[in-house]
Amino acid sequence: MLKSDRTVIHVEVKGKQDHYYFGSAAAMFDEPRVKDLLGITYQTFRKKAFSESHPYENQFVIVRKGKLQTMIHDNDE
Repeated sequence: MLKSDRTVIHVEVKGKQDHYYFGSAAAMFDEPRVKDLLGITYQTFRKKAFSESHPYENQFVIVRKGKLQTMIHDNDE
């Protein structure tokens, strides 16, 4: 049985094969390589509505928010 309760933030660097995955926006801003490409502050980013179907995008990156699908194990209950 699938359980989808974990947020994942996917950052794709345009023009490269670089992809980063984070569990939160705060974690994304903790990564200097990504933070520099975003070009905005954490506080400004939090005010933007973004999702898998409506990503945040600038000239350097595309940021999508989605759900990480995980399996329920007997010891998870």
